[in-house]
Amino acid sequence: MKAIRIHEHGGADALKWDDIPKPELSVNQVLVDIKATSLNHLDIWVRKGIPGVPLPLITGSDAAGIISEVGDGVKKSRIGEKVMIQPLIFCGKCASCNKGKENLCKSMGIMGENCQGVNAERITVKESQAIPFPDQLSFEAAASFALVAQTSFQMLVSRANLEAGEFVLIWGASSGVGSMGIQIAKALGATVIAIAGTNEKCEKAGLLGADHILNYKTDDILGEVKTLTNGKGIDVVFEHVGQETWNISMKSLARGGRVVTCGATTGFKANLNLTHLFFKQQTILGSTMGPKSSFEGAFTLLNEGKIKPVIDRIFPISEIQSAHEYLESSMQFGKVVLSYE
Repeated sequence: MKAIRIHEHGGADALKWDDIPKPELSVNQVLVDIKATSLNHLDIWVRKGIPGVPLPLITGSDAAGIISEVGDGVKKSRIGEKVMIQPLIFCGKCASCNKGKENLCKSMGIMGENCQGVNAERITVKESQAIPFPDQLSFEAAASFALVAQTSFQMLVSRANLEAGEFVLIWGASSGVGSMGIQIAKALGATVIAIAGTNEKCEKAGLLGADHILNYKTDDILGEVKTLTNGKGIDVVFEHVGQETWNISMKSLARGGRVVTCGATTGFKANLNLTHLFFKQQTILGSTMGPKSSFEGAFTLLNEGKIKPVIDRIFPISEIQSAHEYLESSMQFGKVVLSYE
């Protein structure tokens, strides 16, 4: 069988379409024939060089396919199910896991980063990671859901405790987490101010339900925020851009406001005015992926029709190098998908 692997870190040309043995099933595992996968910025960071990545590595975290075989302990009736892959890895035994905080597990990982990923013709996963998805979803849509939805739900609901009627500022509205964050925030009854970098992306953010859309290249973000909130400021800032946006994020915060961040795409250094932080009783929250409960919460919203995967473009898996380059160009709105058909 074939799989996309990296043997060394580097550019898109580090991605190789390798022949590898068919994976062997273990107890409580299922074999999934992959039909579609999607890219995340995590794939680019892994390819370029995150310390500790096991090489050679099958890339990718998000996938959908059909269960073709099951291991001991799994009901045969699951064969033929259409499933999406929940990519969080955890031990299931430690104190954090027992409290339902699997993303705080010391063994926590993500497929395609800490262990082998999903960009292969077939993969084996724990039965609990193979989640049947609604019939109305295509394989491409199902492959575009798990990581960004789990991450965004954890940020807004579990970490920031976003409430109905609050103002939320969503940076990077065109990204996978940004486009999902807009929808989750609206489902919670928040007023969403989305930020993008082109007029076309701003229009698409509006179609997803954003109440106000700002173009960071042409608009005075702080001035517009002050006007839109009647001087109050933002209750929750949804951060994943990092260094280039951090100062604006902090200055835009209301009293009691929260910044929740899951990334630092433009750099990890940030300035912090401690006087403002304690005087205005503000909070800075880090967030990585999310426990099973965050996936389940987002999945409930999906089944209720309140959120949906957003697909920008579909590439054949044979063009994965071009797909990586396209994602790096920041031209997309939503997810970049790889089809195995």
